[in-house]
Amino acid sequence: MAADWRTVAANRPFLLFAAAMSGSYVLAFQVYLALPFRARELFGERAGVVTAAVFAVSAPAALSGQLKLTAWAKRNLSGPRAIVYGLVVMGAAFLPLLPASYDPVVGVGILTLCAALPAWGGALLYPFEMDTVVRLSGDRLVATYYGTYHTASGLAISLGNLAVGALFDTGVRRLPWAVLAVTGLVCAGSVARLHRAGYLAPRPVAVSAPAGGDVSVG
Repeated sequence: MAADWRTVAANRPFLLFAAAMSGSYVLAFQVYLALPFRARELFGERAGVVTAAVFAVSAPAALSGQLKLTAWAKRNLSGPRAIVYGLVVMGAAFLPLLPASYDPVVGVGILTLCAALPAWGGALLYPFEMDTVVRLSGDRLVATYYGTYHTASGLAISLGNLAVGALFDTGVRRLPWAVLAVTGLVCAGSVARLHRAGYLAPRPVAVSAPAGGDVSVG
């Protein structure tokens, strides 16, 4: 097991990709943390009812959108480009929350959109994200790579939630939403840069020759 972990820790492209994608998990989780907080700012005591209604409407919309978006992405986009587009969409979900106040009807619509956009962004990137993890593993120790990747994602969510909470505590209303939107753009730019540098290309699978003999392919 220790040898497997050393193999993963030595895989620099994988580590860079995991770091670049960590922000996507922070953004996705804000639907359950920051969005209800914004609802409370806008609607006060009615925030619980509004939040429940938003999720009741946005969940079916997001599910139907996921099915179509994933199929469209597989037909029209390369894996890295789909991931980049998905991260941009996830970051853009927080831009409509920048204004201080809305008309109540507009506010409900904005919250619904902001709940659906991270799901749509995830639909664009998730299949390609998991495929990239497999390719970067070289088709070896895939379960270990998956476990490490999701452990890193969980740590990112925990640290990200602490950071978002600290941003809310500053009292600067627009700061959390601006930082979350920029996070999506930074993650998208990081993945695009890794792709251009060739880090996301498939890793060759090493084949060991039997002792005292040659490996031949015929």
